[in-house]
Amino acid sequence: MSVRSALRRAPMLGDIPGLRLLRVGDDWDLVRTPAETGFLALAHLRALGAPIGPVLYDGPHERLYYAIQTGTADTGWDDLPVRHLSSNSWLVAPGLEPMDDWFGGWCELPDDDTLTDPDDLRTALQYSYVTAVCHEAPSDARL
Repeated sequence: MSVRSALRRAPMLGDIPGLRLLRVGDDWDLVRTPAETGFLALAHLRALGAPIGPVLYDGPHERLYYAIQTGTADTGWDDLPVRHLSSNSWLVAPGLEPMDDWFGGWCELPDDDTLTDPDDLRTALQYSYVTAVCHEAPSDARL
């Protein structure tokens, strides 16, 4: 089931209009990244023309969530600042209705079952993480 379909069926979160509670690990897993690295990776994936699945920006926590195929996170993420979310995980996400900008929102939300390839994502995150770290290094640092 696509994330878009899951959003239509997901229960609302309490009395907060527009927020849904999505179960993770059945039809897709998530890779959570810091926003800075995640946005750089998203730009990299777009520039390559890689298929991109749902990507959620969590504004209050400055994180991005990438939807990937369940069971494909064995790629190994130990060297990157990410967290793999799968079975027994839940995601609070905006539904299909417009929301206030303070929450964030969907950067990508395909109409079909497209998911981000974990190998493409890992490559983009490695590139983006290294790029972000290099920009933070002092200008007089020697390699």
